[in-house]
Order: sequence, then C-alpha cells, then structure tokens
Amino acid sequence: MADTMQFDLVSPERRLASMQVTAVQIPGTDGDMTAMPDHAPTITTLRPGVLRVEGPEGASDYVVTGGFAEISARGVSVLAERALARGDMTQEQLDSMMEEARDFYKQTKVEFENEPGPVDDAAKLLADMVAMGDEIGLSSKQPNL
Repeated sequence: MADTMQFDLVSPERRLASMQVTAVQIPGTDGDMTAMPDHAPTITTLRPGVLRVEGPEGASDYVVTGGFAEISARGVSVLAERALARGDMTQEQLDSMMEEARDFYKQTKVEFENEPGPVDDAAKLLADMVAMGDEIGLSSKQPNL
C-alpha cells in the first residue's frame, strides 16, 4: 500500500502499537508535526501530549510524556518514556505524572537557582503536563510555581 506507512510505538514496558497508518500527529518539543507517507527523514523529541495515528481502521490516540520519534522512508518509530492508550489513562495516573513533574520543577529550582534555562525547561514540562490533562479531559490540579 503506497498510501500507508509502518507505525511503531514502544515504551520501556512494552510495544503499544505496530500498524499501517496514513498519518501520525506528533507532539514535538519544537511544535506539533504530522508525518505522512514519503515524509522527509526527521528525528524529533517528544513533549507530553497526545500522539494521534490515523489509518485504514480509524484513529487511535496515545498519551506520551517524552522520548523521541524517528520518521524514515519506511515509516514512523516512536520510543516514548511513558505511553498509554488514551482510553487507558486514569485520573490517578495523571495525578502521579503531575506530581513527578512538580517534584522535578522544585528540585530544578533549587539545583539551578541562578540558571534560568533548566528552570524554564522544567516549568515548560509542567505546563505541558497540565495542557495534556486538559486535552484528554482529565482534571489537572494547577501547579503552584
């Protein structure tokens, strides 16, 4: 099928998806992007968000919290730090992810007191987690920065 490409999504725990798709919407750290068959080879890092795949059988959404995506001539491979099917995401899991992001932000503020770059990056991670919660319809407790 010339109008599809191979898509693989892998997390440290397991392979979540391996299928033929027509498009993959990727939440990249430099902005969202959509990969389609014959896309130029690219590697991008992921920010927390929803990765959406569209294929002959319909669309599927996955929640990812980091990692990277490699787009090649044969398709898209996503290696995620953490990934779940959107339908499997619970409020408890979101709360745990938010707590980890809050702790990372607090620790970074202490370790890099006079270095705004790492602190800004940690704040952005926390903001991305809040936005992801909003996008998937779960309540993210607003962090106190």
